[in-house]
Amino acid sequence: MAADRLGMRRRAHGFTLLEVLIGLVVLSLALLALTRTAALQVDALGQLRDRTMAGWLAQDLLAETHIGNPFPLVGTSNGTRRFGPAEWRWEMTVQPTQVATIRRIDVRVFAEADRDTPLAQLSGLAGQDLLP
Repeated sequence: MAADRLGMRRRAHGFTLLEVLIGLVVLSLALLALTRTAALQVDALGQLRDRTMAGWLAQDLLAETHIGNPFPLVGTSNGTRRFGPAEWRWEMTVQPTQVATIRRIDVRVFAEADRDTPLAQLSGLAGQDLLP
């Protein structure tokens, strides 16, 4: 009877090796999932930063065009510019509209590494009838 009590105490006060291993497997899976989630969040933050910077550059280019030439010539121009921590490629297209004194300006900004997909696009109008 004393041996039965001693055996019950051991079971009541500790974990078996199998229980510890199962607990470690569950913990490692949870930590792996958290690490993957953190990595995805870091990637998403980087993409959001790039899109924000590209949008600001598009606004900057459009504002410079309005200030430099209130009635820009029809055509396409492009270039590169260092803006923030990166080098960007931009394209600007000026098109006529149905109103002869107003032009449409489309600005697209690309990452230097990806020249096919624009990160930001912005359109605006310029012309003699729009001056204050």
